[in-house]
Amino acid sequence: MRPFLAHPFDSDKLHEECGVFGVIGMADASSFVALGLHALQHRGQEAGGIVTYEAEAGFCSARRFGYVRDNFTKADVMSTLPGTIGIGHVRYSTAGSKGATAIRDVQPFFGEFSMGGSAIAHNGNITNATALRRELIERGSIFQSSSDSECIIHLMARSMGRNIPDRMEEALRKVEGAFSIVAMTRTKLMGVRDPLGVRPLVLGKLGDGWALSSETCALDIIGAEFIREIEPGEMIVISEKEGVQSHFPFRRVKSRGCIFEHVYFSRPDSILGGRSVYETRRQIGVELAKESPVDADLVCPVPDSGTPAAIGYSQESGIPYAMGIIRNQYMGRTFIEPTEQIRNMGVRLKLNVNRALIKGKRVILVDDSVVRGTTSRKIKDMILDAGAAEVHFRIASPPTAWPCFYGVDTPERSKLLAATMSEEEMRDWIGVDSLKFVSLDGLYRAAGAAKGRDTKSPQYCDACFSGEYPIAPSDMIEKGFEMKAAE
Repeated sequence: MRPFLAHPFDSDKLHEECGVFGVIGMADASSFVALGLHALQHRGQEAGGIVTYEAEAGFCSARRFGYVRDNFTKADVMSTLPGTIGIGHVRYSTAGSKGATAIRDVQPFFGEFSMGGSAIAHNGNITNATALRRELIERGSIFQSSSDSECIIHLMARSMGRNIPDRMEEALRKVEGAFSIVAMTRTKLMGVRDPLGVRPLVLGKLGDGWALSSETCALDIIGAEFIREIEPGEMIVISEKEGVQSHFPFRRVKSRGCIFEHVYFSRPDSILGGRSVYETRRQIGVELAKESPVDADLVCPVPDSGTPAAIGYSQESGIPYAMGIIRNQYMGRTFIEPTEQIRNMGVRLKLNVNRALIKGKRVILVDDSVVRGTTSRKIKDMILDAGAAEVHFRIASPPTAWPCFYGVDTPERSKLLAATMSEEEMRDWIGVDSLKFVSLDGLYRAAGAAKGRDTKSPQYCDACFSGEYPIAPSDMIEKGFEMKAAE
Protein backbone atom coordinates (compact mmCIF):
# COMPACT_ATOMS: atom_id res chain seq x y z
CA MET A 1 0.00 0.00 0.00
CA ARG A 2 1.32 3.46 -0.91
CA PRO A 3 1.76 5.98 1.91
CA PHE A 4 -1.07 8.46 2.36
CA LEU A 5 0.07 11.91 1.24
CA ALA A 6 -1.17 15.31 2.29
CA HIS A 7 -3.04 17.33 -0.28
CA PRO A 8 -0.50 18.85 -2.70
CA PHE A 9 -2.02 22.32 -2.44
CA ASP A 10 -1.73 22.49 1.35
CA SER A 11 2.07 22.77 1.28
CA ASP A 12 1.93 26.49 2.05
CA LYS A 13 0.55 25.93 5.56
CA LEU A 14 2.36 24.97 8.73
CA HIS A 15 1.17 21.60 10.00
CA GLU A 16 0.92 20.37 13.55
CA GLU A 17 2.50 16.96 13.62
CA CYS A 18 0.38 14.91 15.98
CA GLY A 19 -2.65 14.43 18.14
CA VAL A 20 -2.83 12.02 21.08
CA PHE A 21 -5.79 10.52 22.93
CA GLY A 22 -6.27 7.87 25.59
CA VAL A 23 -8.97 6.40 27.84
CA ILE A 24 -9.19 4.10 30.85
CA GLY A 25 -12.16 2.52 32.57
CA MET A 26 -14.41 2.51 29.52
CA ALA A 27 -15.96 -0.55 27.93
CA ASP A 28 -15.04 -0.77 24.26
CA ALA A 29 -12.18 1.68 24.79
CA SER A 30 -11.03 1.51 21.17
CA SER A 31 -14.29 3.09 19.95
CA PHE A 32 -13.82 6.02 22.31
CA VAL A 33 -10.21 6.40 21.17
CA ALA A 34 -11.29 6.33 17.52
CA LEU A 35 -13.86 9.07 18.19
CA GLY A 36 -11.26 11.16 19.99
CA LEU A 37 -8.78 10.77 17.15
CA HIS A 38 -11.48 11.73 14.66
CA ALA A 39 -11.92 15.03 16.53
CA LEU A 40 -8.13 15.52 16.45
CA GLN A 41 -7.79 14.68 12.75
CA HIS A 42 -6.77 18.28 11.97
CA ARG A 43 -3.57 17.69 13.95
CA GLY A 44 -2.43 14.85 11.72
CA GLN A 45 -3.95 13.46 8.55
CA GLU A 46 -1.22 11.19 7.28
CA ALA A 47 -1.69 8.12 9.48
CA GLY A 48 -3.10 6.90 12.77
CA GLY A 49 -2.86 4.06 15.25
CA ILE A 50 -4.59 2.59 18.30
CA VAL A 51 -3.29 0.25 21.03
CA THR A 52 -5.54 -1.42 23.62
CA TYR A 53 -5.15 -4.02 26.37
CA GLU A 54 -7.47 -6.82 27.39
CA ALA A 55 -6.53 -9.60 29.81
CA GLU A 56 -7.17 -12.52 27.45
CA ALA A 57 -6.00 -10.87 24.22
CA GLY A 58 -3.10 -8.94 25.74
CA PHE A 59 -1.87 -5.79 23.97
CA CYS A 60 -3.55 -5.27 20.60
CA SER A 61 -2.70 -2.68 17.97
CA ALA A 62 -3.76 -1.40 14.57
CA ARG A 63 -1.88 1.17 12.50
CA ARG A 64 -3.10 2.56 9.21
CA PHE A 65 -2.37 5.28 6.64
CA GLY A 66 -5.07 7.85 6.03
CA TYR A 67 -8.10 9.20 7.83
CA VAL A 68 -9.48 7.82 11.08
CA ARG A 69 -12.94 7.61 9.51
CA ASP A 70 -11.63 5.38 6.72
CA ASN A 71 -9.80 2.95 8.99
CA PHE A 72 -11.13 2.88 12.53
CA THR A 73 -14.85 2.62 11.85
CA LYS A 74 -14.69 -0.83 10.30
CA ALA A 75 -15.87 -3.80 12.35
CA ASP A 76 -13.05 -6.04 11.14
CA VAL A 77 -10.49 -3.57 12.54
CA MET A 78 -12.26 -2.49 15.74
CA SER A 79 -13.04 -6.06 16.75
CA THR A 80 -9.30 -6.70 17.00
CA LEU A 81 -8.92 -3.95 19.64
CA PRO A 82 -10.71 -5.17 22.81
CA GLY A 83 -10.29 -3.79 26.31
CA THR A 84 -11.17 -0.99 28.71
CA ILE A 85 -7.91 0.93 28.25
CA GLY A 86 -6.44 2.29 25.06
CA ILE A 87 -4.41 5.08 23.49
CA GLY A 88 -4.21 6.49 19.98
CA HIS A 89 -2.24 8.81 17.75
CA VAL A 90 -2.72 10.75 14.51
CA ARG A 91 0.29 12.15 12.73
CA TYR A 92 2.06 14.09 10.09
CA SER A 93 5.72 13.19 9.74
CA THR A 94 8.30 15.25 11.68
CA ALA A 95 11.62 13.65 12.49
CA GLY A 96 12.01 10.63 10.27
CA SER A 97 10.88 10.34 6.67
CA LYS A 98 8.82 13.22 5.34
CA GLY A 99 6.01 12.73 2.90
CA ALA A 100 6.65 9.00 2.57
CA THR A 101 5.97 7.60 6.01
CA ALA A 102 6.58 3.89 6.57
CA ILE A 103 4.05 1.97 8.62
CA ARG A 104 6.83 1.33 11.15
CA ASP A 105 6.85 5.06 11.94
CA VAL A 106 3.16 5.17 12.82
CA GLN A 107 2.46 5.45 16.54
CA PRO A 108 1.66 4.39 19.24
CA PHE A 109 4.95 2.56 19.80
CA PHE A 110 5.04 -0.52 22.01
CA GLY A 111 7.75 -2.02 24.19
CA GLU A 112 7.86 -5.18 26.32
CA PHE A 113 9.72 -4.69 29.61
CA SER A 114 10.54 -7.05 32.46
CA MET A 115 7.51 -5.83 34.43
CA GLY A 116 5.15 -5.87 31.43
CA GLY A 117 4.39 -4.02 28.22
CA SER A 118 3.86 -0.33 27.61
CA ALA A 119 2.65 1.71 24.64
CA ILE A 120 3.42 5.38 24.05
CA ALA A 121 2.05 8.14 21.81
CA HIS A 122 4.03 11.39 21.52
CA ASN A 123 3.11 14.86 20.28
CA GLY A 124 6.05 17.18 19.82
CA ASN A 125 9.68 16.84 18.79
CA ILE A 126 12.80 15.71 20.62
CA THR A 127 15.52 18.23 19.82
CA ASN A 128 18.41 16.00 20.98
CA ALA A 129 17.04 12.86 19.30
CA THR A 130 20.03 12.44 16.94
CA ALA A 131 22.50 12.43 19.83
CA LEU A 132 20.28 10.12 21.90
CA ARG A 133 19.77 7.73 19.01
CA ARG A 134 23.49 7.60 18.28
CA GLU A 135 24.29 6.85 21.94
CA LEU A 136 21.56 4.21 22.22
CA ILE A 137 22.66 2.43 19.03
CA GLU A 138 26.27 2.41 20.26
CA ARG A 139 25.02 0.69 23.42
CA GLY A 140 23.18 -1.99 21.48
CA SER A 141 19.66 -0.64 20.96
CA ILE A 142 18.01 -1.75 17.73
CA PHE A 143 15.58 0.82 16.33
CA GLN A 144 12.50 -0.25 14.38
CA SER A 145 11.48 3.20 13.09
CA SER A 146 12.95 6.53 12.00
CA SER A 147 10.84 8.45 14.54
CA ASP A 148 12.47 10.46 17.31
CA SER A 149 9.71 9.23 19.64
CA GLU A 150 11.13 5.69 19.66
CA CYS A 151 14.08 7.01 21.68
CA ILE A 152 11.76 7.21 24.70
CA ILE A 153 10.96 3.47 24.51
CA HIS A 154 14.68 2.58 24.37
CA LEU A 155 15.51 4.91 27.24
CA MET A 156 12.74 3.26 29.28
CA ALA A 157 14.13 -0.18 28.45
CA ARG A 158 17.55 0.82 29.82
CA SER A 159 16.15 2.42 32.96
CA MET A 160 16.44 0.61 36.30
CA GLY A 161 13.15 2.09 37.56
CA ARG A 162 11.05 -0.30 39.64
CA ASN A 163 7.91 0.25 37.56
CA ILE A 164 6.98 1.61 34.16
CA PRO A 165 5.95 5.13 35.33
CA ASP A 166 9.34 5.42 37.09
CA ARG A 167 11.10 4.28 33.92
CA MET A 168 9.23 6.82 31.81
CA GLU A 169 10.09 9.54 34.28
CA GLU A 170 13.79 8.65 34.17
CA ALA A 171 13.75 8.44 30.36
CA LEU A 172 12.10 11.84 29.91
CA ARG A 173 14.71 13.52 32.11
CA LYS A 174 17.22 12.77 29.32
CA VAL A 175 15.02 14.19 26.60
CA GLU A 176 15.17 17.77 25.32
CA GLY A 177 12.46 19.47 23.31
CA ALA A 178 8.69 19.34 23.37
CA PHE A 179 6.60 16.40 24.46
CA SER A 180 3.01 15.80 25.37
CA ILE A 181 2.74 12.08 25.92
CA VAL A 182 -0.11 9.65 26.45
CA ALA A 183 1.05 6.17 27.46
CA MET A 184 -0.42 2.99 28.90
CA THR A 185 0.44 -0.22 30.70
CA ARG A 186 -1.91 -3.12 31.35
CA THR A 187 -3.60 -1.21 34.18
CA LYS A 188 -2.51 2.42 33.98
CA LEU A 189 -3.02 5.41 31.69
CA MET A 190 -0.27 8.04 31.87
CA GLY A 191 0.04 11.60 30.65
CA VAL A 192 3.13 13.86 30.68
CA ARG A 193 3.96 17.37 29.46
CA ASP A 194 7.42 18.81 29.07
CA PRO A 195 8.44 21.45 31.63
CA LEU A 196 7.64 24.34 29.26
CA GLY A 197 4.27 22.87 28.26
CA VAL A 198 4.92 23.60 24.58
CA ARG A 199 2.27 21.15 23.38
CA PRO A 200 -1.19 20.89 24.99
CA LEU A 201 -2.67 17.98 26.97
CA VAL A 202 -5.96 17.90 28.88
CA LEU A 203 -7.78 15.61 31.31
CA GLY A 204 -11.43 14.63 31.05
CA LYS A 205 -13.88 12.37 32.90
CA LEU A 206 -16.75 10.24 31.62
CA GLY A 207 -18.65 8.26 34.25
CA ASP A 208 -16.09 6.19 36.12
CA GLY A 209 -13.62 6.48 33.27
CA TRP A 210 -10.94 9.02 32.39
CA ALA A 211 -9.60 10.48 29.16
CA LEU A 212 -6.44 12.30 28.09
CA SER A 213 -6.42 14.38 24.92
CA SER A 214 -4.42 16.93 22.96
CA GLU A 215 -7.49 19.19 22.90
CA THR A 216 -10.82 19.66 24.65
CA CYS A 217 -12.77 19.25 21.39
CA ALA A 218 -12.00 15.52 21.51
CA LEU A 219 -13.46 15.29 25.01
CA ASP A 220 -16.63 16.90 23.67
CA ILE A 221 -17.10 14.28 20.98
CA ILE A 222 -17.20 11.43 23.53
CA GLY A 223 -19.31 13.41 26.02
CA ALA A 224 -16.54 13.67 28.63
CA GLU A 225 -16.32 16.52 31.12
CA PHE A 226 -13.24 18.70 30.80
CA ILE A 227 -11.52 18.58 34.20
CA ARG A 228 -8.31 20.55 33.65
CA GLU A 229 -5.14 20.89 31.64
CA ILE A 230 -2.17 18.76 32.53
CA GLU A 231 0.27 21.31 33.90
CA PRO A 232 3.65 21.93 32.25
CA GLY A 233 6.14 19.49 33.76
CA GLU A 234 3.39 17.35 35.29
CA MET A 235 3.07 13.59 35.07
CA ILE A 236 -0.22 11.93 35.95
CA VAL A 237 -0.84 8.21 36.41
CA ILE A 238 -4.44 6.99 36.28
CA SER A 239 -5.69 3.58 37.35
CA GLU A 240 -9.21 2.28 37.90
CA LYS A 241 -8.38 1.40 41.51
CA GLU A 242 -6.39 4.47 42.59
CA GLY A 243 -7.81 7.20 40.33
CA VAL A 244 -5.59 10.12 39.28
CA GLN A 245 -2.18 10.55 40.88
CA SER A 246 -0.08 13.57 40.02
CA HIS A 247 3.52 14.53 40.54
CA PHE A 248 6.17 16.82 39.04
CA PRO A 249 9.35 14.97 38.09
CA PHE A 250 11.07 17.92 36.39
CA ARG A 251 12.55 21.13 37.68
CA ARG A 252 9.83 23.77 37.64
CA VAL A 253 10.31 26.56 35.08
CA LYS A 254 8.07 29.25 33.63
CA SER A 255 5.76 27.72 31.04
CA ARG A 256 6.03 28.64 27.34
CA GLY A 257 3.10 27.05 25.50
CA CYS A 258 3.12 27.32 21.70
CA ILE A 259 1.35 30.52 20.65
CA PHE A 260 0.67 29.09 17.19
CA GLU A 261 -1.77 26.69 18.83
CA HIS A 262 -3.94 29.79 19.36
CA VAL A 263 -3.35 31.07 15.84
CA TYR A 264 -3.90 27.93 13.78
CA PHE A 265 -3.24 24.44 15.15
CA SER A 266 -5.98 23.96 17.72
CA ARG A 267 -9.59 23.67 16.64
CA PRO A 268 -11.56 26.89 17.24
CA ASP A 269 -14.03 25.06 19.52
CA SER A 270 -11.26 23.99 21.92
CA ILE A 271 -10.31 25.66 25.19
CA LEU A 272 -6.60 26.36 25.54
CA GLY A 273 -5.00 27.92 28.59
CA GLY A 274 -8.43 28.70 29.94
CA ARG A 275 -9.33 30.68 26.82
CA SER A 276 -11.63 29.95 23.91
CA VAL A 277 -9.46 29.44 20.83
CA TYR A 278 -12.23 30.96 18.71
CA GLU A 279 -12.37 34.08 20.86
CA THR A 280 -8.59 34.52 20.72
CA ARG A 281 -8.67 34.30 16.92
CA ARG A 282 -11.57 36.74 16.70
CA GLN A 283 -9.64 39.11 18.94
CA ILE A 284 -6.59 38.83 16.67
CA GLY A 285 -8.83 40.23 13.92
CA VAL A 286 -9.81 43.08 16.23
CA GLU A 287 -6.14 43.87 16.87
CA LEU A 288 -5.42 43.73 13.14
CA ALA A 289 -8.20 46.21 12.41
CA LYS A 290 -6.80 48.59 15.04
CA GLU A 291 -3.21 48.26 13.86
CA SER A 292 -3.74 48.13 10.09
CA PRO A 293 -6.98 49.78 8.94
CA VAL A 294 -7.71 50.24 5.25
CA ASP A 295 -10.66 51.59 3.23
CA ALA A 296 -12.47 48.67 1.62
CA ASP A 297 -15.89 47.28 0.80
CA LEU A 298 -15.66 43.72 2.11
CA VAL A 299 -13.76 41.66 4.67
CA CYS A 300 -13.38 38.07 3.41
CA PRO A 301 -11.69 35.14 5.15
CA VAL A 302 -9.41 32.69 3.44
CA PRO A 303 -11.36 29.62 4.58
CA ASP A 304 -11.42 28.08 6.98
CA SER A 305 -8.54 29.14 9.18
CA GLY A 306 -8.97 32.87 8.52
CA THR A 307 -12.66 33.00 9.43
CA PRO A 308 -12.63 33.98 13.15
CA ALA A 309 -10.03 36.72 12.56
CA ALA A 310 -12.01 38.05 9.58
CA ILE A 311 -15.11 38.27 11.77
CA GLY A 312 -13.15 40.23 14.37
CA TYR A 313 -11.68 42.55 11.74
CA SER A 314 -15.15 43.22 10.33
CA GLN A 315 -16.66 43.87 13.75
CA GLU A 316 -13.92 46.31 14.75
CA SER A 317 -13.67 48.11 11.39
CA GLY A 318 -17.38 48.22 10.54
CA ILE A 319 -16.63 46.88 7.06
CA PRO A 320 -19.11 44.14 6.07
CA TYR A 321 -18.03 40.52 6.44
CA ALA A 322 -18.65 38.33 3.40
CA MET A 323 -17.85 34.87 2.11
CA GLY A 324 -15.90 35.98 -0.93
CA ILE A 325 -14.12 32.64 -1.20
CA ILE A 326 -15.95 29.35 -0.96
CA ARG A 327 -14.15 26.19 0.11
CA ASN A 328 -14.91 22.88 -1.55
CA GLN A 329 -15.82 20.86 1.54
CA TYR A 330 -15.41 17.55 -0.31
CA MET A 331 -11.89 18.13 -1.56
CA GLY A 332 -10.25 16.27 1.29
CA ARG A 333 -6.67 15.12 0.90
CA THR A 334 -7.29 12.33 -1.55
CA PHE A 335 -4.95 13.11 -4.46
CA ILE A 336 -1.97 10.78 -4.51
CA GLU A 337 -0.42 11.52 -7.89
CA PRO A 338 -2.42 14.25 -9.65
CA THR A 339 -1.62 14.92 -13.28
CA GLU A 340 0.37 17.99 -14.22
CA GLN A 341 -2.77 19.56 -15.66
CA ILE A 342 -4.60 19.12 -12.36
CA ARG A 343 -1.61 20.47 -10.42
CA ASN A 344 -1.68 23.59 -12.57
CA MET A 345 -5.23 24.26 -11.40
CA GLY A 346 -3.67 24.90 -8.01
CA VAL A 347 -5.88 26.17 -5.22
CA ARG A 348 -8.85 26.42 -7.61
CA LEU A 349 -9.54 22.76 -6.86
CA LYS A 350 -9.97 23.63 -3.21
CA LEU A 351 -11.18 27.25 -3.20
CA ASN A 352 -13.51 29.12 -5.52
CA VAL A 353 -14.25 32.85 -5.69
CA ASN A 354 -17.79 34.14 -5.24
CA ARG A 355 -17.61 36.25 -8.41
CA ALA A 356 -20.97 37.99 -8.08
CA LEU A 357 -19.95 39.29 -4.68
CA ILE A 358 -16.34 40.23 -5.45
CA LYS A 359 -16.64 42.04 -8.79
CA GLY A 360 -15.77 45.72 -8.54
CA LYS A 361 -15.14 45.56 -4.78
CA ARG A 362 -12.17 46.56 -2.67
CA VAL A 363 -11.50 43.34 -0.76
CA ILE A 364 -9.66 42.67 2.49
CA LEU A 365 -8.54 39.04 2.64
CA VAL A 366 -7.79 37.70 6.13
CA ASP A 367 -5.59 34.61 6.45
CA ASP A 368 -3.89 32.98 9.45
CA SER A 369 -0.30 33.05 8.15
CA VAL A 370 2.07 33.41 5.22
CA VAL A 371 4.71 30.68 4.99
CA ARG A 372 6.14 30.40 1.46
CA GLY A 373 3.63 32.85 0.02
CA THR A 374 2.80 30.72 -3.02
CA THR A 375 -0.83 30.13 -2.03
CA SER A 376 -1.30 33.82 -1.22
CA ARG A 377 -0.24 34.71 -4.77
CA LYS A 378 -2.66 32.21 -6.28
CA ILE A 379 -5.57 33.44 -4.16
CA LYS A 380 -4.76 37.03 -5.11
CA ASP A 381 -4.84 36.05 -8.79
CA MET A 382 -8.23 34.37 -8.32
CA ILE A 383 -9.68 37.47 -6.64
CA LEU A 384 -8.39 39.80 -9.36
CA ASP A 385 -9.59 37.43 -12.10
CA ALA A 386 -13.05 37.69 -10.52
CA GLY A 387 -12.98 41.45 -11.05
CA ALA A 388 -11.96 42.82 -7.64
CA ALA A 389 -10.94 46.48 -7.72
CA GLU A 390 -8.33 46.11 -4.94
CA VAL A 391 -6.90 43.26 -2.85
CA HIS A 392 -5.54 43.85 0.65
CA PHE A 393 -4.08 41.02 2.75
CA ARG A 394 -4.30 41.06 6.54
CA ILE A 395 -2.48 38.22 8.30
CA ALA A 396 -3.56 36.99 11.73
CA SER A 397 -0.01 36.22 12.89
CA PRO A 398 3.34 38.01 12.71
CA PRO A 399 5.71 37.13 9.84
CA THR A 400 6.89 33.50 10.12
CA ALA A 401 10.63 33.96 9.76
CA TRP A 402 12.10 31.07 11.76
CA PRO A 403 11.59 27.29 11.63
CA CYS A 404 9.99 25.39 14.51
CA PHE A 405 11.85 22.47 16.07
CA TYR A 406 9.18 21.51 18.61
CA GLY A 407 6.77 19.45 16.54
CA VAL A 408 5.73 21.60 13.59
CA ASP A 409 6.43 20.81 9.95
CA THR A 410 8.25 24.03 9.04
CA PRO A 411 10.27 24.56 5.86
CA GLU A 412 13.95 25.35 6.23
CA ARG A 413 14.53 29.01 6.96
CA SER A 414 15.61 29.93 3.44
CA LYS A 415 12.15 28.89 2.14
CA LEU A 416 10.22 31.07 4.59
CA LEU A 417 9.18 34.23 2.76
CA ALA A 418 9.56 36.46 5.82
CA ALA A 419 13.13 35.23 6.37
CA THR A 420 14.29 36.62 3.05
CA MET A 421 12.02 39.64 2.43
CA SER A 422 10.78 42.73 4.23
CA GLU A 423 7.04 43.27 4.57
CA GLU A 424 7.07 45.67 1.63
CA GLU A 425 9.05 43.21 -0.50
CA MET A 426 6.53 40.49 0.37
CA ARG A 427 3.70 42.79 -0.67
CA ASP A 428 5.35 43.38 -4.04
CA TRP A 429 6.11 39.67 -4.52
CA ILE A 430 2.56 38.57 -3.70
CA GLY A 431 1.24 41.45 -5.81
CA VAL A 432 -1.43 42.98 -3.57
CA ASP A 433 -2.37 46.58 -2.83
CA SER A 434 -1.35 46.20 0.81
CA LEU A 435 -0.05 43.50 3.14
CA LYS A 436 -0.01 43.80 6.92
CA PHE A 437 0.66 41.31 9.72
CA VAL A 438 -0.58 41.56 13.28
CA SER A 439 2.26 42.65 15.54
CA LEU A 440 3.72 40.27 18.11
CA ASP A 441 2.38 42.57 20.84
CA GLY A 442 -1.03 42.53 19.17
CA LEU A 443 -1.00 38.74 19.06
CA TYR A 444 -0.14 38.58 22.76
CA ARG A 445 -2.91 41.03 23.61
CA ALA A 446 -5.40 38.90 21.68
CA ALA A 447 -4.19 35.86 23.64
CA GLY A 448 -4.87 37.60 26.95
CA ALA A 449 -1.67 39.49 27.77
CA ALA A 450 -3.06 43.02 28.23
CA LYS A 451 0.36 44.70 28.03
CA GLY A 452 1.54 42.69 25.05
CA ARG A 453 4.69 40.60 24.98
CA ASP A 454 7.02 40.75 27.95
CA THR A 455 10.36 40.82 26.15
CA LYS A 456 12.25 39.69 29.26
CA SER A 457 9.97 36.77 30.05
CA PRO A 458 7.55 35.92 27.23
CA GLN A 459 4.41 34.02 28.16
CA TYR A 460 4.50 31.78 25.06
CA CYS A 461 6.93 30.05 22.77
CA ASP A 462 6.95 32.34 19.72
CA ALA A 463 10.25 31.22 18.17
CA CYS A 464 8.74 30.97 14.68
CA PHE A 465 8.13 34.74 14.83
CA SER A 466 10.88 36.02 17.13
CA GLY A 467 13.73 33.57 16.57
CA GLU A 468 14.04 33.20 20.36
CA TYR A 469 14.11 29.47 21.09
CA PRO A 470 13.27 28.56 24.70
CA ILE A 471 14.92 25.13 24.19
CA ALA A 472 18.15 25.07 22.21
CA PRO A 473 17.66 22.78 19.15
CA SER A 474 20.78 20.72 19.87
CA ASP A 475 20.58 18.42 16.85
CA MET A 476 20.04 21.31 14.41
CA ILE A 477 22.86 23.37 15.90
CA GLU A 478 25.12 20.33 15.44
CA LYS A 479 24.06 20.31 11.77
CA GLY A 480 24.97 23.98 11.36
CA PHE A 481 21.75 25.85 12.15
CA GLU A 482 22.57 29.39 13.27
CA MET A 483 20.56 30.72 16.19
CA LYS A 484 19.49 34.35 16.23
CA ALA A 485 22.13 36.55 17.83
CA ALA A 486 21.18 37.98 21.22
CA GLU A 487 20.07 41.60 21.01
